[in-house]
Amino acid sequence: MGVKQRSKTLKRDGNKLSDTLVQLNVLNDADRIGEDFIRFEQSLINSGYENITPIYPEILQINIGKLCNQTCAHCHVDAGPDRKEENMNKETLEQCLDLIRKYGISTVDITGGAPEMNPHFRWFVESCKSLGCHVMDRCNLTIIEAHEKYGDLPQFFADNKVEVVSSLPYFTATRTDSQRGDGVFEASISALKKLNAVGYGNPDSELTLNLVYNPSGAFLPGNQSELELEFKRQLKRKYDIEFNNLFAITNLPISRFLDYLIESENYTQYMTELIEAYNPATIDGLMCRNTISVSWDGYIYDCDFNQMLDLKVDSKSKHLNDFDMDDFLNRKVVINQHCYGCTAGSGSSCGGNVT
Repeated sequence: MGVKQRSKTLKRDGNKLSDTLVQLNVLNDADRIGEDFIRFEQSLINSGYENITPIYPEILQINIGKLCNQTCAHCHVDAGPDRKEENMNKETLEQCLDLIRKYGISTVDITGGAPEMNPHFRWFVESCKSLGCHVMDRCNLTIIEAHEKYGDLPQFFADNKVEVVSSLPYFTATRTDSQRGDGVFEASISALKKLNAVGYGNPDSELTLNLVYNPSGAFLPGNQSELELEFKRQLKRKYDIEFNNLFAITNLPISRFLDYLIESENYTQYMTELIEAYNPATIDGLMCRNTISVSWDGYIYDCDFNQMLDLKVDSKSKHLNDFDMDDFLNRKVVINQHCYGCTAGSGSSCGGNVT
């Protein structure tokens, strides 16, 4: 039975194809697609690593909720306008602040969904800044244009010196809208101009604006430096837009991108490409080593991708209620076949290449 047919038989009534059970069955059962893929843990061993070990965390990455004004085709969070219940409450955010204070976390990386749609977003940003943290916001840009109550976000970001990290699949409307929805490119360009107007992206400013590029199909991203130069040239020439850095991020075979791979019958080809591009030089720089990833309901993971597969940390510190740094540092990072995505080529993290 092929992966497409078998996956559909596994999904529970009323659930999406990217159900966690289906995802893990697809990733773990190579027989289903007639391919004997080498296990990621074996690739680690073959390259001299017994496992992936953590270092003291520098980054607290918080998925503040899955509510979003968009429904992007590549979204590994399965975010959208219908995810209203999965929003981090103020009590859990207070627990995050307690963790920051207690353990001296220097960087807070706020993700979603559209994180700005959480009703406590602005209070939380200001609270993190009051603790001396560097704050990053993963903004989809269109939220700035979505409603008048978000129109002042560029100034709010600037006032709090928030590093803005924004997804822009390409510098043309056709490719951007095909991945993120009709009209997204136009709204993104408008939002970028507003960010530039308050100082973001200006090389003489301390306000950092970074863009994120994800491939639009079943292939790995190109050279990050070359892509950055081309994005800067095209956006400046066509729209007089400036930004600081471009992060090229590999699409991991989970959630909606896994749906796409299965439906387009590209899963085998894509996994083969990832495995053949495995690069052990990426291991030491992986984000799972220096990051605490927290879900909207306070559970703890090694990374944002494990979070979406509900692969909680191999530690007693599985929730903010039980967090203990010594125990957390003694864990082994939980791995699976999707880890080939972060270790292919120059590597991939929420900050782009790792080598």
